[in-house]
Amino acid sequence: MAEERAGERAGESVVSAEEINRFLEAEFPGSSSGCEAVGDGWAIAIARTDRMQLRPGGIVSGPTVFAVCDAALYYACFTRVGIEPMTLTSELSIRFLRPARGAELRARADLHQVGRRAIIGSIVAWTDDPSRPVAVAQGTYMRPTV
Repeated sequence: MAEERAGERAGESVVSAEEINRFLEAEFPGSSSGCEAVGDGWAIAIARTDRMQLRPGGIVSGPTVFAVCDAALYYACFTRVGIEPMTLTSELSIRFLRPARGAELRARADLHQVGRRAIIGSIVAWTDDPSRPVAVAQGTYMRPTV
């Protein structure tokens, strides 16, 4: 069970997808990715792919899939602790399940544990159908010391 933190509201995200996207636009202007949806302890990241992120055969590159998984977990952290820009990836491992093809790549991160310092979650990435994932990942984010 996740620990409750000051400022958290049980059952709902402490930030909206719109607030996360405003933060992203300010910090990473012109990015082709963002936050599509959030809820209590989960977030969906979306990345619009272009030719620069494709391998031969129209397959989305592994680093692009990894990045959208990492972003989804970053956004999911915000749903519990608010926007803390210095919440950083401590570790993230990924398993690629099948080639990713498509103009849009999505990843949903779900938090499993939220502590004072570490936040642990898992991620599923897909292109056309959420029931046909292209990758699964798990990772840990570390919150800044206060």
